[in-house]
Amino acid sequence: MALTYAAPRPYEAMRQRGPIARLLEDERWLAILLLLPTVVLLGLFIAYPFAKGVLLSVTDAKVGVPGTFVGMANFDKIWNDSIFRIAVRNTFVYTIVTTAFKLALGLWLAVLLNRHFKGKAFTRAFILLPFIIPTVLSTFAWKWMFDPTFSVINWALFKIGLIHGRINWLGDPDLAMISIIIVNVWRGVPFYAISLLAGLQTISPELHEAAAIDGARPFQRFWYVTWPLLLPVTMVVVLFSVIQTFADFQLVYVLTGGGPANATQLFATYAYQIGVGTGLLSEGAAISLAMFPVLLVVVIVQLLYIRRVETH
Repeated sequence: MALTYAAPRPYEAMRQRGPIARLLEDERWLAILLLLPTVVLLGLFIAYPFAKGVLLSVTDAKVGVPGTFVGMANFDKIWNDSIFRIAVRNTFVYTIVTTAFKLALGLWLAVLLNRHFKGKAFTRAFILLPFIIPTVLSTFAWKWMFDPTFSVINWALFKIGLIHGRINWLGDPDLAMISIIIVNVWRGVPFYAISLLAGLQTISPELHEAAAIDGARPFQRFWYVTWPLLLPVTMVVVLFSVIQTFADFQLVYVLTGGGPANATQLFATYAYQIGVGTGLLSEGAAISLAMFPVLLVVVIVQLLYIRRVETH
């Protein structure tokens, strides 16, 4: 049987690629194109408000009045403001105490959730409820629980015999600060727990088995094996938590509004009262910017520490 061969087709030149195709094949231009939407969003919602706040803080602008340049006069004024100093002290106390409790409780909860038990998936999902519920909604519920007349907390304490009268949780200066700390810890612990749980699951069980074979006790295995490996994740979680807590507004504003007698006044609530409540936009912006140097130092120190831990 005779074999037939197909005649070769004439050589066809490759079609020339257009300028867009050539541009997308360049990794540098492709990276710029992919990053462009993020840069635009960050510019609109972060960079522009920040720059606008800086411009307002060096003027004497009020609501409906553009204002003129006054330099550092607003910062000098708030520095000599006694309520501002109270807000500074309260903000540091609020942030340090809540961060310590959230870290301790979140780490303890993460270790428990890392174990194998029945209903583990449901429990992990249920733990997230305080964090995913809208802040204002959950805070209103807490405000009702702290109410001196209808407080379920007072009712429970009365029934077990710990108190014999009503406690005005949000009306007493000392108790008001304790109350907002409790609510912040309740809301923030799930974030710590789930984040640290993710870090715990990256640690190989073989390391714990090796330590156990060498005779290490459970606490020793945690302290010398788990904790050093979990430290970088912990520092990142603490960093985000400190930034969020330092600028906390919704929770405190709904519960106390900064009262009573400025006992729970923070940077954010005082800036809102001055800037929006009284219409002094420039002074409110100055109060808001006063927390920026502190947060910048905290971020730099923690990032340097995280890098040091990771390199070692």
